Amino acid sequence: GSGGFRKRKHDNFPHGQRREEKENVNPSSALMTSFKSFQLELDTRHDKYERLVKLSRDITIESKRTIFLLHRFTSAPNGEEILNESEVKLDAVRRKIKQVAQELIGEDMYQFHRAISPGLQEYVEAVSFQYFIKTRSLISVEEINKQLIFTAEDREETTNTTSNSHDKQPQTWSLKVTPVDYLLGVADLTGELMRLCISSVGNGDIDTPFELSQFLRQIYDGFTFIGNTGPYEVSKKLYTLKQSLAKVENACYTLKVRGSEIPKHMLADVFSTKTELIDQEEGLS
Repeated sequence: GSGGFRKRKHDNFPHGQRREEKENVNPSSALMTSFKSFQLELDTRHDKYERLVKLSRDITIESKRTIFLLHRFTSAPNGEEILNESEVKLDAVRRKIKQVAQELIGEDMYQFHRAISPGLQEYVEAVSFQYFIKTRSLISVEEINKQLIFTAEDREETTNTTSNSHDKQPQTWSLKVTPVDYLLGVADLTGELMRLCISSVGNGDIDTPFELSQFLRQIYDGFTFIGNTGPYEVSKKLYTLKQSLAKVENACYTLKVRGSEIPKHMLADVFSTKTELIDQEEGLS
């Protein structure tokens, strides 16, 4: 009658008949063989995706530890030791990236890009931060990708030497950072440079904030050229980049106008309170 539930088609068949149909299925038929191969392929791809997520998480953690170490550069008595230690940590990160490259042999990287993108962004941030401390300039994506070309280790090659070893070529793996991952990593770098500015002032370094201000202004101008034409993630980072630039410029303004009347050991406190006021005003607006 009207208002009643419509009976589904498969409800017309008793459960016993459906059980008999399942038992009569030939597991060695071409259709079942195809579905089993599909199942195996999907399971293999899912397992690879999970392994890449774990590797990306390890890359992110080690890259963050490298960034925390580099922030000690301004206060350490011997900055070269900090840079050498950071290079050791980045080599360990690159060994993790080598495992990612080995997992992606014969695969389309963009099918697994969401799994490895967070780790690559954090690695770009750590490498570019170290490069800026060394050279006061921005590392290019080509230079980053040059560091991500790996070869088999010598001890692995010597254990597998054979009579025809003279014609054997060393095996190589490579992983390229995409332009989007590079831009997102550089956008996150601006936050670390803002923290470097505040810590430099706290250590009595008056020149670094003005240098950072010009550098961040150039990065901000480059991102504004992209605007809304780039990926959504890049345009979303533009607001955070603008915040970091405003804080550094505010620090430079305070140094220029009131630097002579504020003791050096109090400058960091003045900047920290001013940045809190900026955050509150932006939150209200």
